[in-house]
Amino acid sequence: MSIIWNTLKGFIKIPELKRRFLVTFAVFAVFRFIAHIPAPGIDNASLKAIFNSSQFLTLLDVFSGGTLANFSIMALGLGPYINASIIFQMLTILVPKLEALSKEGDYGRQKITQYTRFLTIPLSIIQSFGLIMLLKNRQLITLENPINLLAMIITLVAGTVLLMWLGELINDYGLGNGTSLIIFAGIISRLPVSLAQTASIFEAGNFTNLLVFAFVSFIVIYFVVRMSEATRQIPITYARRGSNFSNSGRQATYLPLRLNQAGVIPIIFAVSLMLVPGLLTNLFQSSTNPQLAAISQQLNTLLNPQSVLYNSLYFILIILFTYFYTAVVFNPEKIADEIKKHGGFIPGIRPGKATSVYLNQILNRITLAGAFFLGLVAILPSIVSGFTKINTLTVGGTGVLIVISVVLEVLKSVESQLVMHNYNKFLD
Repeated sequence: MSIIWNTLKGFIKIPELKRRFLVTFAVFAVFRFIAHIPAPGIDNASLKAIFNSSQFLTLLDVFSGGTLANFSIMALGLGPYINASIIFQMLTILVPKLEALSKEGDYGRQKITQYTRFLTIPLSIIQSFGLIMLLKNRQLITLENPINLLAMIITLVAGTVLLMWLGELINDYGLGNGTSLIIFAGIISRLPVSLAQTASIFEAGNFTNLLVFAFVSFIVIYFVVRMSEATRQIPITYARRGSNFSNSGRQATYLPLRLNQAGVIPIIFAVSLMLVPGLLTNLFQSSTNPQLAAISQQLNTLLNPQSVLYNSLYFILIILFTYFYTAVVFNPEKIADEIKKHGGFIPGIRPGKATSVYLNQILNRITLAGAFFLGLVAILPSIVSGFTKINTLTVGGTGVLIVISVVLEVLKSVESQLVMHNYNKFLD
């Protein structure tokens, strides 16, 4: 509560925070306004009915930012941009030139971001064509001629580019990560619908199962917050120059290693990849080729969000992406060099290479625990819904993780701004 109270005071007292908040709010307002502008030639009533009955399409709508259920001009959401980011982050490890570019500071990051934008365009074209064909196979859209198809593809690609630009506006001038915040807005926008569907189950007399689901939800929220804030404190000792006392000539501090260094990014990456095969199987399910249609139908059943195969793959991908993104954001060698440069060392560990190896071992252990917890919470609603038969909040585990993680990231961003403001005020 103290963090929230300090955040509210910061919005009032610090002009920079107020400006960032207003920019974020303005971007949200523009995003939600455009999200309700439908693309032409779609049967919205039938589309919403199908989305309410399909867990896969509901999940796809959540990660489009809530723009797919009414097939707005932003129906693709940030999916192509996220997939392009995944591809380039993997290439920075595999391609030496990109790896060297990523280590060139702001210039390298800007160039990789620019390449990511370029790759987003062809991915948007492919995904928009697949989505249009999927809706056409379900007789939700009519394409009279190729010009209509081309116009719709251009509209959807332009919507994704606009949404990508809005996310980068939040990155540069707002609070927190733009991609996460836009997905957060989509999840929040669907919350009233999910609650209304759950309330209808409550009216049907499924009271005991609803209580079980609510209890598990509160437990999950509590542990997500605790695990998101959990850290491993590594003691660091620095020599204080000019001291005449042998025992007090050292200054001890701690290096906090978060249990989950990657935050919410592994979940977003994992879901983005899991949506691709589901989209393809739905696309070919109505194929005129009976063998292809049968295979697509079987894969669609296996990759249902409540199936064992889907949740197993989802769990494994979260673990892999947690390790992958942790390796991207945390460099033990760089940290060890900084500690050595400033005259510090970990008690019992030699400075330099030995410190890097030690930090890497600690990081691997705590990341394993954080990754398993992240994966478990993500698939827990599917497990619980299998017992309670409440399917309206099956996407809730992923949604809860993203919402809580985004809120905590924004609070930490605000807190860092408060610390910087107080520090500058002290210097003045």
